[in-house]
Amino acid sequence: MAVDHVIIGSGINALVAAALLARKGDRVLVLEREDRIGGCMVTQEVTLPGFHHDVMAATFVLFLTSPAYAALAEDLARHGLEFCHTAQPTAVLRPDGSALVLTTDRARNVAALNALAVGDGDRHAADVGAIEAEAPFLFALLGGSLWSWGTAKLLLGQMRRRGARGLFAWFGAALAPARGWLETYHSPLAQALWAPWVLHTGLTPESAYSGKMGRVIAFALEAAGAPVVKGGAGQAAAAFRRLIEAQGGQVRTHADVDRITQRDGHVTGVVLAGGETIAAKSVLASVAPGQLMSRLLRDVNLPEDRAAAAAFRHGRGNFQVHYALDRAPDWLTPGLGDVALIHLADGIDSVSKSANEAERGLLPVTPTICVGQPHRLDPTRAPDGKAVLWLQIPDAPRVIKGDAADEIETTPDWTDATREAFADRIERILSRHIRGLDRIRLARRAFSPVDLAAMNVNLVGGDPYGGACSIDQFFVWRPFAHSANGTFALRGLRHIGASTHPGPGLGGGSGYLAAKALGA
Repeated sequence: MAVDHVIIGSGINALVAAALLARKGDRVLVLEREDRIGGCMVTQEVTLPGFHHDVMAATFVLFLTSPAYAALAEDLARHGLEFCHTAQPTAVLRPDGSALVLTTDRARNVAALNALAVGDGDRHAADVGAIEAEAPFLFALLGGSLWSWGTAKLLLGQMRRRGARGLFAWFGAALAPARGWLETYHSPLAQALWAPWVLHTGLTPESAYSGKMGRVIAFALEAAGAPVVKGGAGQAAAAFRRLIEAQGGQVRTHADVDRITQRDGHVTGVVLAGGETIAAKSVLASVAPGQLMSRLLRDVNLPEDRAAAAAFRHGRGNFQVHYALDRAPDWLTPGLGDVALIHLADGIDSVSKSANEAERGLLPVTPTICVGQPHRLDPTRAPDGKAVLWLQIPDAPRVIKGDAADEIETTPDWTDATREAFADRIERILSRHIRGLDRIRLARRAFSPVDLAAMNVNLVGGDPYGGACSIDQFFVWRPFAHSANGTFALRGLRHIGASTHPGPGLGGGSGYLAAKALGA
């Protein structure tokens, strides 16, 4: 069998690349080792029949605001992709019951923040307004091909406009941590609204450039909300598959690639675990660096890449809890019923503390909890009158060294007992905010970092971000310091996925960039 492009893996980046290349008319083959496609886009009845849970990724704001979606929106809609929205994308709920809701109406947000503390609303308007004003430059850097003449021209243009000192000053300000930014707000509620969101970028309030990423998230949520896919995230993967196949591409599951083959420094295709050989002009590998170098390229002499992959670091693990409820939750704090994503967090310090505990290998005493209510946006997620909750805890240790509260007996590995004990801790926090949670709770299903890694080989140790997102492993240094647009000395090979620029999330950026580089 021979094709133009073999794509290893079927996450958002792989599917974006496959769709664009197949639409171009190239012969495309997507190979997925699991029994389903979609990577982290998976919807399953993990609690009870009729309750549809997004087991990993859930919110598609990054995709809706991406160039990949702009290019594929009409085609995907024809193949069944539909989004569900709410005018209240996010909120924070503090332990004392106080809450702040963000809407998609900037004037309302400014008024609500100014009512909390004089000037906070004006600060918000200035922050998101600045992102909006610099969007062409900023988003070209965040999502564009960094090693390119286009980016060089972009930077030269900015230097002419700002001057050399002005451009370097902009980059210096962009590297500031979120704590410094958030402390410019006077209201603890305003600070608490945005502090948890930096965790969703793989950072912490003290990380370099987390302040800029926090502002980007604020702008994106206000502009595009927190949409979910009708029927579940898995339906997005299904729409991609229909689009790819309608354009003549092929998608295979249970197709585990054993190695990438080459001749004279150029890829020639792949060999599957069962021995089948597939010839290809190019190979796009949507995998973590360790998987790429230690397995797929084990026979290829790439010493610099192999050494860099061995030194590549992964970040905190992810923990998820899913609930089937007899009815919609009755929040003790009014006004939260239609919010897409609610963070249970006290503020900057609580977010910083829980992330730090997880990074030190401890189960956090009070983890930062993100509660999704997909049934409020998409009633098809649960039987009539019922509800589902999606809980994500973005600060769980990959390897356990202990319990910060000294309550849960632990071993270095995640066991079923540890998982359920930690889920009990999370449920106790949740139950303080939902009236009679124990009476409406029909079923619960928790997933530890180990469980998530077992479902997706690229979630190394349960890390959903494809590797630590610290500055030394991001932008032009992702995944390696010597990386250049996902290419290698081995011609015809492109590395895509969360481990590569532009990084994690459902934006499909690296798949888009790879397809464009291949002429799509």
